[in-house]
Amino acid sequence: MVRLTLEQTAREAAPAGCLATFLDLSHRSFTDVSCLGSFKNLERLDLGHNCLVTLEGLSACTNLKWLSVIENKLVSLKGAEVLSKLQVLNAGKNKLTRIDEVKSMTSLGALILNDNNITSICKLDPHHQLNTLVLSKNPVITFGDALVNAKSMKKISMSHCEIESIGSSLAACVELKELRLAHNKITTIPSDLAKNTKILNLDLGNNLIERESDLKVLSELRYLRNLNLQGNPIAEKDTLAKKVMKIVPNLRIFNAKPIEAISISQNENSRKGSKLNKDEGLPDRDPVDSSMKKKEKRKRSKQQVESHEEPAAKDTPPAVAIAAPVKSALSDSKKKKKEKVVVEQDKSSKPKSKHDKASSNDTEGKTKKEKKKSANKEDKDAGGIDDTEVSFAELMFSGDGSVPEPVSKDKPLGTAADGKFFGGLVIDHTKKRKKAKGIPMDASDLKQLCSAPEVGAGGLSGWD
Repeated sequence: MVRLTLEQTAREAAPAGCLATFLDLSHRSFTDVSCLGSFKNLERLDLGHNCLVTLEGLSACTNLKWLSVIENKLVSLKGAEVLSKLQVLNAGKNKLTRIDEVKSMTSLGALILNDNNITSICKLDPHHQLNTLVLSKNPVITFGDALVNAKSMKKISMSHCEIESIGSSLAACVELKELRLAHNKITTIPSDLAKNTKILNLDLGNNLIERESDLKVLSELRYLRNLNLQGNPIAEKDTLAKKVMKIVPNLRIFNAKPIEAISISQNENSRKGSKLNKDEGLPDRDPVDSSMKKKEKRKRSKQQVESHEEPAAKDTPPAVAIAAPVKSALSDSKKKKKEKVVVEQDKSSKPKSKHDKASSNDTEGKTKKEKKKSANKEDKDAGGIDDTEVSFAELMFSGDGSVPEPVSKDKPLGTAADGKFFGGLVIDHTKKRKKAKGIPMDASDLKQLCSAPEVGAGGLSGWD
């Protein structure tokens, strides 16, 4: 036990002595402060962070107006009921279970009793000047009729309690500006809240509110600037912010975020959504054409990997026809004929041993394979689209992807059996042979070649 002595108090109060109006005796581990009765003029006293279990030693300090006994070991406020001039009482973080002693403190303006074990609130009818009530972190279940006549109440903080309903408990608090009821079990916003028209800050976060119809009462709170509904089932809806902003047009902060930031975010999301919808609904995008292009791209990539391995299908008309040069094909065939002649001469001139017969068989096999590859190459040159040796200058394109004009008036190019053209590229074997012999192109040929887009130039690929 640590008892406060008169000598210690005198040293703290020096040089005013017993005439001192303010004393700070916090953080001293005092258990008894009964000697303070000798200081009749005390108006402000701080006894926070001590080990007090009772306030009976303060009964003589009748002039006290401000008292802090925060974080002691008080189980009751006995001894403080005679402090009729007390305006501010801070008894938070103690072990209080009841607050009946405050009934006689009719001059109270602020009553701070957070972090205690209080289960009910006594009736505060005589407290006409009470404007601040803090009972956060107490197992309070209901307001009861404690505030039915609290017309001067401006701030109520009862977060982290066990309140299930507000009802009409706050209807008389017409001057209320701040209401904090977060972390409770409230299921609805009562319509009687419309009588608290002066509310500026309303915190109902982490409750059980889920009905959008409860939001209608917020339209009556024309001074509401800060609203918190985070942690409620209703807050899981994406359209909540938009509805709240419509109901409370003067709101400045919603769910701890400035309204301006929320509006900007919503506008950006709206623009992104509209842009996406617009891109998806462009009239010049043909889904059939797009799918055909994708198929052709896949086909090209596959053929580029497997080029010179599989011959082109004879019955399937090529997607595009190509005016390919014939010189390379002719030179290849001449080379192969020469190789064949050399092989035949070797056969006739040399006697065949077993080893020679085996080598000649290998040579014949290679010759057959080369013939097959040559035939495959000729077929692919006819298709042309996968031959990497064919230059772009030798491909005939139409600028808009449609069928180009025929080179000759007498004979149109690329005509199928039913009179239709295949793709945007056509082939004319007659022209191809003429040009291969060195005959210059006419003006229409050059115009078509110049209109062909180049790969990598940023425009649509000519292959498509």
